[in-house]
Amino acid sequence: MKKFFLLIAVALMCVMAQAQSKVYFTRDISPESLVKIYKALGVEASGRVAVKISTGEGGNNHYLKPTLIRNLVDEVNGTIVECNTAYGGSRQDVKKHWQTIHEHGFDSIFAVDIMDEFDQIRIPIQDKKHLKYDIVGGHLANYDFMINLAHFKGHAMGGFGGVLKNASIGVASTAGKAYIHSAGKTDDPGLTWTKEYIAAGPTQDLFLESMAAAAQAVHNYMGGRVIYIDVMNNMSVDCDCDGSPDEPKLKDMGILASLDPVAVDQACLDKVFNYKGKPGDDNKPLIERINRQHGTYITDYAQKIGLGSKNYILIDLDK
Repeated sequence: MKKFFLLIAVALMCVMAQAQSKVYFTRDISPESLVKIYKALGVEASGRVAVKISTGEGGNNHYLKPTLIRNLVDEVNGTIVECNTAYGGSRQDVKKHWQTIHEHGFDSIFAVDIMDEFDQIRIPIQDKKHLKYDIVGGHLANYDFMINLAHFKGHAMGGFGGVLKNASIGVASTAGKAYIHSAGKTDDPGLTWTKEYIAAGPTQDLFLESMAAAAQAVHNYMGGRVIYIDVMNNMSVDCDCDGSPDEPKLKDMGILASLDPVAVDQACLDKVFNYKGKPGDDNKPLIERINRQHGTYITDYAQKIGLGSKNYILIDLDK
């Protein structure tokens, strides 16, 4: 009898592993297509809607522009939400952060909320391998639904940035960012970036595992009321948090969206890695950046802890 139930359990695990998440795709990167792909998901963003983006570091011009995202934000009556950084620059200081938001044109069009401007909260975390909790902007508690609107590109520390990074590092407060980067060793951003600490800090995979765990914490805190969108344009090897990013070597690919954050980031990775590059449209620099940081491991671990599935079906909205 025990053997019978063991076989049933193994069979169920195989079915779950083979289940395919739906990822929608369009090659057209436009305000209209953002609304179209949102509606294709079949889930209405209701109540108080947070639209989590990166407003971009001062000096960076690769972030998702207000003119591109305006129709979608208006469609859901959303508020642009951000959190302060943990590495200095133009967005760790609240006053400078608001100035950067203004210079990049967001507060002229949208309601904008720096969620950790006044406080932060600890939210429960399911995977406690490294983190005991997730430290996020206090205003996250004010929202009923989130649209995770990520700019897919490279990242100096994570290898790449997509919806998983946008949910984890992006929603974390300044202290929360330090806590994730240190894999739970410290929430002091001043300590996290010292040469001595970096030399003795966590390995890269522990950081990636912590990001995946934090992304899951935010997803669970929102009760799964999250839509995930990756925009594959201006794909520099450097993140929007870099004030002097390298120019993109890879041409724009499109917009992908899913209810599964693992599937949509994995679909973006597959598009980059499987692309046949050519002079003037080269995927090699971005692949090298991702591989240097073992960036693909985050989707492996996120799947392992049950945040989503790397197995997906791509639905082409252009056909």
